[in-house]
Amino acid sequence: MGVGKKGCSIDTVLIFAFVIVILALIFDFLNGFNDAANVVATIIVTGAMTPRRALAMAAFCEFAGPFLFGTAVARTFGTNLIDVSTFNPQATELSVYLLVAALIGAIAWNLVTWGLGIPSSSSHALIGGMIGAVLAAYGPDKIIWNGLLYVIATLVLSPVLGLVFGTVFLKGFLYFFRNATPKANRYFNRLQIFSSIALSLSHGANDAQKCMGLIVMSLVILGLSPTFEIPYWVIAACAGAISLGTASGGWRIIKTMGSKIFRLRSVHAFSAQTASAFVILGAALLGGPVSTTHVVSSSIMGAGAGQRISAVRWGVAKSIIIAWFITIPASALVAAFSFFIIHLIHPVL
Repeated sequence: MGVGKKGCSIDTVLIFAFVIVILALIFDFLNGFNDAANVVATIIVTGAMTPRRALAMAAFCEFAGPFLFGTAVARTFGTNLIDVSTFNPQATELSVYLLVAALIGAIAWNLVTWGLGIPSSSSHALIGGMIGAVLAAYGPDKIIWNGLLYVIATLVLSPVLGLVFGTVFLKGFLYFFRNATPKANRYFNRLQIFSSIALSLSHGANDAQKCMGLIVMSLVILGLSPTFEIPYWVIAACAGAISLGTASGGWRIIKTMGSKIFRLRSVHAFSAQTASAFVILGAALLGGPVSTTHVVSSSIMGAGAGQRISAVRWGVAKSIIIAWFITIPASALVAAFSFFIIHLIHPVL
């Protein structure tokens, strides 16, 4: 039996890696399952495409996204949040417990919000899980605060841009088609197919990469990878997991996103999808991990407000916004609690 770089046996290292990869892929599947609503809700509600075809199209594009637009977000997430180089090399198990607890915190919060039918951010949940687990395991010194502030700033700014662009696009389309007949809805329904493809590609390009970053981070910690380089199998596995999750569809959240925020017509749906794809894809190319849920829901609010501010159901919007703010601390608390339980059952220091 060989010995790993960090002092653990090779068998133990491989078991640790396997557990983290499986949990990361489960999270990615739930991410796609939750965020299917973000990608297909508007095109389904407006009747532009049947639910089954919309989900199949979205799943295919989700898988293709990371291959087409690179892995800048994975690198940001894997290297700019936590300083793994300063982890105790004699406490590999502690670092593994940290990553497991982070994923448990994120997965638990995703399941809770799905059960309540509330569109919450898987990105926020994973970041909150990482923060809570690191604070519980090592304290604040291991967090790269400049990188964390950059990520949080990106997460905060992106829904604002979604709101603004949703309004701008809607007003622009309404002005351009101001003399159109009701038949224009058919035109916008066809256009929604292209905007949904763009949104699905951008979602896959951004969200699937977060777990890629975490998996490669674990490989570095375990000594299975000398540098932060993302293997092809990690890209394929994460893209496949989020694609399968999208194909399964989170119907509770699809209903909230598609009809409860604002009564969408084809022009509003196309405006919201276009605005969302523009913001999310731009962030993916720049390496900024954004919340698809936040951007899409804020774009829908923007499109509704562009029509008439009073038309938006601000009570529903308020519950979504509250979920935005509590996701990071809630998932951080669950992750910290999970870490303490794991460490209590099997202490390593």
